[in-house]
Amino acid sequence: MTKLAIDAKSLTDLAIKGLQELKGQKIIRMDLREVDGAITDFFVICTGTSDRHVSSLAESVMKEVREGASDKPISKEGLNAGEWVLLDYVNVVVHVFQQETRDFYRLEALWGDAAIDVIE
Repeated sequence: MTKLAIDAKSLTDLAIKGLQELKGQKIIRMDLREVDGAITDFFVICTGTSDRHVSSLAESVMKEVREGASDKPISKEGLNAGEWVLLDYVNVVVHVFQQETRDFYRLEALWGDAAIDVIE
């Protein structure tokens, strides 16, 4: 697979499209480029309604990014459990949570200096 040249923000657009395809909830994009100590350029965060929904949302993101950017995550965690799936695309990290887990980790508060786009 030849990786296509795509910037990080465009990759977030593909991830968001994948989340919207399967009705992901409370989708946000956090721009971490100006945040001291940030480990990536962007977070995309979404909530799923069940373990199966969370895993399906993550699979949809991987499909959209693979088709749109010929890219795959360097790491993926949590697909089997479905409470919190993390997809690491280096400059973009996608987090898909069940609501209780999202509330517990509160990434939006942890990285509170980031600019946040709420996706409708």
